[in-house]
Amino acid sequence: MPHIFLPGLRTLALTVAMSSVSLSYAEELPAPVQALANQGLTIHGQFEAPGGMRGYGASAQGQELAIYLTPDGEHAIIGTLMDDQGNDLTEAQIEEHVRVPLEAQTWALLEESHWIQDGDENAPRVIYTFTDANCPYCRQLWQQSRPWVEAGEVQLRHIMVGILAPNSPALAATLLGADDPAAALHDHSNGDSLSASAQPRDIEEQVYANNQLFEELGLYATPTSAFQRETDSGNLRIDRIQGLPSEERLIEMMGGEAP
Repeated sequence: MPHIFLPGLRTLALTVAMSSVSLSYAEELPAPVQALANQGLTIHGQFEAPGGMRGYGASAQGQELAIYLTPDGEHAIIGTLMDDQGNDLTEAQIEEHVRVPLEAQTWALLEESHWIQDGDENAPRVIYTFTDANCPYCRQLWQQSRPWVEAGEVQLRHIMVGILAPNSPALAATLLGADDPAAALHDHSNGDSLSASAQPRDIEEQVYANNQLFEELGLYATPTSAFQRETDSGNLRIDRIQGLPSEERLIEMMGGEAP
């Protein structure tokens, strides 16, 4: 079954978001923190820390970390801060100041990609899935999702990519450029044959942009589906399904049992 490798993170890769998010006051970073930024760390947020220190959420090559600036402002320490009871004081700060904002940026990138709507536009649950027209597993996922989509509970947004075969980009463009893309994708996923047809340059560029996003997120196979879940602390995080989901994972992705 197709799978993806997501370097450095358990959730949807954040490579693109990591390169695009930084503190609005980056020019005012203390010298030791700025020196780390100059060495390639991306600084995402600032937080209060015990002992008169100041904390900064950061990342480097997919690794989340915390920087602690000493009270004199002259030194920076990278690591995990513990209290006298052995409690980790860093994890919650990384969650709030690195993971949550980065995943919000990643979700925005998915929203801004070029996708075909499958389901009610007012459905309470939205799932993004990278789809290649030559991918049999993508069509299988389409079939599995019908009960939730047809009940109006889930909207799938198919981000059309062309990666599996030489004609995949052309087929993706054909679907995106159809008079009724949703109907064209429905017919194709339901077993109708699809022939590539010439499309305007802007449609071809949409496929190219989707392919770039696919690669920049560190993905390697279709389908890959992303959805949001709420943590116990009330934060929205991105979860993802690699390839075809198991029955249990399908129910989780769809937000509940089939209607």
